[in-house]
Amino acid sequence: MKAYLTPYKNSKTSTLIFILSIIASGFCWLEHVINVYNFAFVGAIFEMLWLPVLVFLFVLPIISLRMLVKEKIAVRSLYIYTILICIGTILFMLL
Repeated sequence: MKAYLTPYKNSKTSTLIFILSIIASGFCWLEHVINVYNFAFVGAIFEMLWLPVLVFLFVLPIISLRMLVKEKIAVRSLYIYTILICIGTILFMLL
């Protein structure tokens, strides 16, 4: 007997949170790879954005964990990847 499984559909909220985590992770990665203070304009943009990105890195895993529990811990959810990306980025920043 074949079991017919319905494909898992990620919500728009999970996709948005996942994209925000990738953007925050990329921002922190670029900070360590590129000297943002080489150009005054890039340095000014960086200075305006670092605090919101830092807040995203610490708040997004909490929101993702809450939504993951609300979805009854669906294994195929993007919330798991959001948590892993944010925790990996925080560890990358600390080391």
